[in-house]
Amino acid sequence: MISFVTFIVSLVYSRDFLLFIALSSVILTGAVVPSIFFYLRSKFRRQKETNKTSKLRVGIFHPYCNAGGGGEKVLWVALQALQKQYKNAEFYIYTGDIEATPAEILEKVDKLLNVKVDKSVKFVYLTKRKWVEGAQYPYFTLLGQALGSVYLGFEAINQLVPDVFIDTTGFTFTLPLFKHLGRCKTGCYIHYPTITKKMMSRVANRQSMYNNRSVIARNPVFSFAKLLYYRLFAWLYSLAGQCSDTTLVNSTFTLEHLTELWGRPLHLVYPPCEVDHLKKIAKPSVRPKKIRILSLAQFRPEKDHPLQLQSLYELREILHDDFADVTLVLCGSCRNLDDSTRVADLKDLSKHLSLENNVEFKVNLTYEELLREFREAYLGIHTMLDEHFGISVVELMAAGLITLAHRSGGPLLDIIETSEGSRLGFLATTPDEYAYIIKYILTSGDEEINEIRERARASVDRFSSSKFRDEFLRAIEPLFK
Repeated sequence: MISFVTFIVSLVYSRDFLLFIALSSVILTGAVVPSIFFYLRSKFRRQKETNKTSKLRVGIFHPYCNAGGGGEKVLWVALQALQKQYKNAEFYIYTGDIEATPAEILEKVDKLLNVKVDKSVKFVYLTKRKWVEGAQYPYFTLLGQALGSVYLGFEAINQLVPDVFIDTTGFTFTLPLFKHLGRCKTGCYIHYPTITKKMMSRVANRQSMYNNRSVIARNPVFSFAKLLYYRLFAWLYSLAGQCSDTTLVNSTFTLEHLTELWGRPLHLVYPPCEVDHLKKIAKPSVRPKKIRILSLAQFRPEKDHPLQLQSLYELREILHDDFADVTLVLCGSCRNLDDSTRVADLKDLSKHLSLENNVEFKVNLTYEELLREFREAYLGIHTMLDEHFGISVVELMAAGLITLAHRSGGPLLDIIETSEGSRLGFLATTPDEYAYIIKYILTSGDEEINEIRERARASVDRFSSSKFRDEFLRAIEPLFK
C-alpha cells in the first residue's frame, strides 16, 4: 500500500506526467473546444435554413416578460414600435413564464401596463429560467447568474435561431451565443450595468451593502479575493458586450458606467413613461388634510423599501400630532415567492416600528387601480440607491405628485432638477433627510408647491412613450438593414 502511494506521488510530481497534463490541456483547448463550436454553429445554420421563411425573424430575450415592471414596459412599447415599423417581420419573445398563456400575458400587458401590441407575436417558452435567479447562487451570484443566462440562452437558441436577436433584460452573456453560434445580428437595451467600477470601489473600501455581505466587508482577505473576482467578471462582461452590434442604454448613469467598462459607442434612449393621461389628473390647489405618500416600485431588495418605513418613523418624531393624517402607500408587483416574502417582512417591520396604522400595501394592482392611487396621493417617494433611471419617478411627477427620490442615479442625473427657481422635486439620502424634506413640503405654501408641480409636469414630455418609440427605432435600425 505504501509503495503504491509512493508511486502515485512520484508520478504526479514527475516531469513526464506534468508534460502529459500540459499537452492534454492544449489538445483539449485547441481541438475539442473548436470542434464543439463548429459543430454547434453548423447545427444552428442548418436549423435556420430549414425554418427559413420570406419574413425576417426577430427574437427578443425577456425571461420575465409577464412581471409588469418598468423593464417590461420597455419590452412591450419597443415591440409595439417594431411591429408597426417592420410589418414583414415575425416577432418572438423568449420567456420563462411557462404558467401563462400568450393570451394571458397580452391581457396583463394591456391591463397593468396600458400597452396594446399586435397579437401576432409568438412566444418561445423556456423551462430553465430558475438558473438566472440570484437565489440559486448564495455565493458568486454574478458569475452564477451569468452562466445561468448562458444555459438559458442555449435553451432559447435550440428552439429558435432568429435573424435578429435583441436582449431587453441585461443578460449580456447571451449575446455571444447568438452572435457567434447563431450568426445573428445582435442588439441589447441595457437598464443597468451588471457590474460597475463603483461596485468594485465599494468592495475595495469594504462597504457593507445588500450585494456585499458584512462578513466579507469586515475581512481584508475576503475583500481582496472578492475584488479580484469582480475585476475578472468585469473583463468577461466587457468581452460579452463587444458582441452587441447595437447597444441602447436607458440613462446617463448607465451610459457613463458602461462607457467606462465597454469603451464602445452607446445610444442613450430614455425608457417610455406614461405622461399624457397622467398630466391630465386634476390636483387640488390647496394641501389636503389627509396626506397620502405614494411609493411605486417592484418589491425587490435594491428598491430599499425599509428606508421608506424608517423615514416615516423619523417623520412621526418631528410631525407630532399631524402624523395621524399621513399614510404611506407601497404599490408594486411581486415576481415570485421571494418578493412575496419580502412584502411580509416589510409588514412585520411596519408593525415593529408601530406604523401599521400609517402604511398600506397594494400588491399587483391593475392599471386602473394604480390611476386611483395617483389621483388620491399628494407626495411621491422613491428610495433606491443608484436607480438606473426611474420610470416610476417620472410617472409620479407627471401625475402631479410632489416627488422625493434618492440623490443618485437617474433621479439625480436625468430627472429631478433641484435648483431654486427651477425646482422639479426633491432629493434625499438618509431617513432623517427624507423626513425633514417631507415635513418641509407639508408646511410649505400652496403657491410654492403648485409652481413645483407645474414645472415638473411640463418637464416630463422628454420621457414620453412617443419619444421613446422614435429614438428606439432610430437606434435599432442598423439591425434591420
